[in-house]
Amino acid sequence: MHPVPELGQSGVDDLDKALVDGLLAGNRRALAKAITLVESTRTEHRQRAERLLDALLPHTGRTMRIGISGVPGVGKSTFIEALGMYLIAGGHRVAVLAVDPSSSVHGGSILGDKTRMELLSQRTEAFIRPSPSSGSLGGVAEHTREALLLCEAAGYDIIIVETVGVGQSEIAVAGMTDAFVLLMLPNAGDDLQAIKKGIMELADLVVFNKADIDPTAAQLAAAQMRSALSMLHPASPNWNPPVLTLSATRRDGLADFWQVIEQFKSTLLATGEFAARRRHQAQAWMWQQIDTGLRSRFREHPAVKTAMAELVVSVEAGSTTPTAAAQRLLGLASRIF
Repeated sequence: MHPVPELGQSGVDDLDKALVDGLLAGNRRALAKAITLVESTRTEHRQRAERLLDALLPHTGRTMRIGISGVPGVGKSTFIEALGMYLIAGGHRVAVLAVDPSSSVHGGSILGDKTRMELLSQRTEAFIRPSPSSGSLGGVAEHTREALLLCEAAGYDIIIVETVGVGQSEIAVAGMTDAFVLLMLPNAGDDLQAIKKGIMELADLVVFNKADIDPTAAQLAAAQMRSALSMLHPASPNWNPPVLTLSATRRDGLADFWQVIEQFKSTLLATGEFAARRRHQAQAWMWQQIDTGLRSRFREHPAVKTAMAELVVSVEAGSTTPTAAAQRLLGLASRIF
């Protein structure tokens, strides 16, 4: 543990000093409260969250961040729970940021991963946070990166980010984790051909889960995937993505999986690519925050809000082109750019 920065240096006020102390002590309740704070859209909460993250930043970065994605039904939650229990048995502390689809009715999480990871959620060495994607592009919650930093500051050395499914979610999770794992089903048939080339190129490791159901089919699917990957450009010039088979329900193959993850990290550390990825991700996060901030300020601009309704009607009626409407609105909000 590192000492908490002085209040005058960090900007943290008395209101959040106890929250910082509790979080750095590994208190799960303090971590949950901190994540709730960074997820809030209220202006005063966002300001507090920024000061909190600034104070905690020196205590982040010393972890392994793993992204898990795959088609619905592949067993992501079962795999994560089995992996989490395996890692805890090895002395690790594991945090899982599981991003659920958002309900179109109440906006909250639909699936609730805590109910699907019952054993893992009962362990004091684990922290599971299901968060609604709230329509965020790629199925990754808007503040997942901030929640990731908070988990690191709380002393969790393995951070797992589970995404909603395949699609843009791979791009989003690959941009915030060190290793991206794509889970597959051995009996998917032609589904293998339907996976986009760009998605497969993002994978640092491909895993066929539920291999115990049909071992022969699993080995055949793995061989086909290795052949497909050999014709693609890997995500790293220093690493050729391995293809593994395992059974999460039987806890079979987890040791091999983690050995590959450790080999992957060692390889990237030795070549300097690990640090380079982190630097690139930090820069990309900055630009994403700029884009989000500008979009928010644009929509809240008084002149834009006044003209928006009329222009939307005009565009829908065909009397104004979308381009002309956009240019007029941008002109009204020119002072924010």
